[in-house]
Amino acid sequence: MRGPVPRAVNQRHPLNSLPPQAEWRSDVRAVIAGGFIAGTIDVGAASLIYWRDPVLILQTIACGVLGPASFSGGLRSAALGLGLQWAMSLFIAAIYLLAVTLIPVFRGAWIKGGLLGGGVTFLVMNYVVLPLSAVGRGPRFTAPKFLENLLAMFLFGLIIAFLLRTRPNPNNP
Repeated sequence: MRGPVPRAVNQRHPLNSLPPQAEWRSDVRAVIAGGFIAGTIDVGAASLIYWRDPVLILQTIACGVLGPASFSGGLRSAALGLGLQWAMSLFIAAIYLLAVTLIPVFRGAWIKGGLLGGGVTFLVMNYVVLPLSAVGRGPRFTAPKFLENLLAMFLFGLIIAFLLRTRPNPNNP
């Protein structure tokens, strides 16, 4: 006889994984952190891409609800824009969590998942959400602005994916 039979490879070790309830709470915290961080950095990225004040960027976001009146709304419409930006970012982070739950390979391959998520976000926001908003049309990018905005969305996706990546497991190299 050779000794005790080793545990199954797919069995969780109590020191290397969280109980389901704690894992869920951890995922919710990651969605919240990812949404707020990525959403805030996205406003800064837009500010840099277009060389505009962040308040104007936020009013432009609020324009999706208020239309052109947003630009005369001052800090109130900027605050609405920030709230909308964070709400959309949290929603996108939650969708990403759902996607990696259904397609777990993206949790381990967070860079691929983040780039894919950022690309999909770019397409949906610019070619579905904007035309359906009070803006009423998609963007009119120059080639450099298209690339800059796409890169900003890749960063957005990478931030969310990084925060929702697989927790390290030393027993599973």
